[in-house]
Amino acid sequence: NKSQIYMLQMFKKLIYKHFFCLSIAVAVSILSLAPMPEIQMAQQVPLADKWAHMLMYGVLSMAFWFEHHHKHDKPLYARLILGGIILPILMGGVMELMQAHLTTCRNGDWLDFVANSIGVFITCGLGILYLLAKRWLKA
Repeated sequence: NKSQIYMLQMFKKLIYKHFFCLSIAVAVSILSLAPMPEIQMAQQVPLADKWAHMLMYGVLSMAFWFEHHHKHDKPLYARLILGGIILPILMGGVMELMQAHLTTCRNGDWLDFVANSIGVFITCGLGILYLLAKRWLKA
C-alpha cells in the first residue's frame, strides 16, 4: 500500500533527522517510568527531585534547539516553538499522568510537571539569548 510505504518513509526520516533528540526523549521516558531507588544524598538536597525534573526536561528541550541550530541556517520559529517548547511540556504532562495511572512504583505530581516546564522555559530563554547573540555578532 502506497500510504503505508509513505508513512514508513516519513517515520524513518523523522528518526534520522531527530535521532539525538529522540534518544534523549526515550531516556527521559525510561527514567520517568522505571522504579527509582532511594538515594541518600538526594534526601539531603532541598527539592532534589524538582531539580532533577528541571534538568531532564531542560536537556530534552536543549537537544531540540541544538539539532535545529545545526540543521538550519536560519531559525524556523514555528518548529522551535513546537519541538523546543510545546512537545517537551506535553511530554512532561503525559509522563506525570502515566506515573499516576499506569505505574505502581511512581506517583504523578503536578509540581513535577511545573518543574519540567520550568526546565523547558529556562532552556528556551537560553536559546533565545543564543539566537540574539548570533544575530548581533553577524551585524
